[in-house]
Amino acid sequence: MATLKKLYSDIDFTFTRKPVTNDVALSFDEMAVIRSVRNLLLTNHYERPFQPELGSNINALLFEPISPITSSSLQTEIENMITNYEPRALLKSVTVNAQPDQNAYEVSLEFYIQNATLPTTVTILLERNR
Repeated sequence: MATLKKLYSDIDFTFTRKPVTNDVALSFDEMAVIRSVRNLLLTNHYERPFQPELGSNINALLFEPISPITSSSLQTEIENMITNYEPRALLKSVTVNAQPDQNAYEVSLEFYIQNATLPTTVTILLERNR
């Protein structure tokens, strides 16, 4: 019996267009889930219309002094965000490394995409924005 692989697709946020149909290009499978996770992490509360509960406190934590407590809070926020709002990603680990010289945090996420055998690793640099 053949099993069908799920195909995930999202709009490509570079907004490139397909040359033949002039439609917006799509990103598929692993790249679609990675971009979705990145967008979730960078979303604040009340930013998305009709979904005010979608978002996190990550941006506010970036303005706190760099300390192990802030790193732990960031890790908890990221774990909750991905677990609650991205069902395609099965979280394996979240590592938050403070970079005090750059006033930033380097976040490494390792997760499994459903129906995939190998984990996906994503590294995101979180910086304060005004």
